[in-house]
Amino acid sequence: MRKRVIAAVVLSSTLVSTTAHAREITPAAVPDTAITGRGFGHGRGLSQYGAQGAALAGKSVKQILDFYYPGTTTGKATGSIRVLISADTTDGVRVGVVNGLAVRSFATGKVYPLPKASTINQWSIDPNGEHGTTLSSYNATTKKWTLYKTFTGMAQFEGAAVIGLVLPSGAVRRYRGALRAVDVSGAHLDTVNVLPLEYYLRGVVPREAVTSWRPAALQAQAVAARTYSVYHRSRATARAYDLCDTISCQVYGGYDDEVTSTNNAIAATAGQIRLYGGRPIIAEFSSSNGGATAAGDAPYQLTKVDGWDAYPRNGNPNVTWRVTRTAGEMQAVFDVGSIRYVRVLKRTGVGPGGGRALTVQAVGSRGSRVLTADQVRIGLHLRSSWISFPAR
Repeated sequence: MRKRVIAAVVLSSTLVSTTAHAREITPAAVPDTAITGRGFGHGRGLSQYGAQGAALAGKSVKQILDFYYPGTTTGKATGSIRVLISADTTDGVRVGVVNGLAVRSFATGKVYPLPKASTINQWSIDPNGEHGTTLSSYNATTKKWTLYKTFTGMAQFEGAAVIGLVLPSGAVRRYRGALRAVDVSGAHLDTVNVLPLEYYLRGVVPREAVTSWRPAALQAQAVAARTYSVYHRSRATARAYDLCDTISCQVYGGYDDEVTSTNNAIAATAGQIRLYGGRPIIAEFSSSNGGATAAGDAPYQLTKVDGWDAYPRNGNPNVTWRVTRTAGEMQAVFDVGSIRYVRVLKRTGVGPGGGRALTVQAVGSRGSRVLTADQVRIGLHLRSSWISFPAR
């Protein structure tokens, strides 16, 4: 009997010791997740690197556009475009002095040529009251602003071939056309650049394509950008602008971004747009589709293999890519606790590896969850939704 008690005490002591020792062990860190992918962007419409690949293969601008926007026809567009200048976060619209500069009052329609003086180097349209504006000049010698005119409504700078907009940092960015003050809520005015469509494209195409690309590729970008602009212009009648100048619309840098090669591409396709059913299409484009175009809501947005996206010598850095995401980043997106594995449930079936992902499942310590591949792309900041995860 005594022996049994002693044995039980020894066994109990051993168990306590083992348990205490186990509590001191730090659990192994959950490893990062390696994600492989293809392409950069949504993949609908024109692949910009694909257009360069097609041009290297000897295809014409018409052949490139026919491939990426199937079933569409060629049309014409003219007129002007209104672009919100997002970098100007000042309360008003401030510009540098330049020959031919004038200001137009929208309340009266009257145009006032602005005088030049050696001491004046800036003019500014600023908010005044509920919906009015003031025009003031800045004296570089005295470093003071002087009121020049008061308007009952909005106004814009115009007249000069190129106008330099003074940004909050003091940097000057030059634009063709007019720089318009637009009334918004609060004590602030938005800045909108109003200019001919063809001049607008000169500040877009070099920001959206590589300026050393083949002419056919740059021409395809010009037609896509022109069509995209006209499409949105027709739907922005209730707004004070048609497009913004960032990747949320298409990137626009103004006069200082103009390049001879892209200017030539715009001139070679002057006025050309793409139509479907007699109307401008939403001519979407992205950097790279990874080897297959993506479907969209429009009849001309189809899923099909694209052999030009990775065409030899087109320099596409986004055909394939690989990134890692931490356990914390993965958990934040899927919200299933400690993740055990992630897998693609459904793909398009078109392109390498079964095509672009459609739905993704994550299984973790708190269950499982299915997200669209686009939700995963946005949440994990990935280049595209054409993604793969390590095999279980």
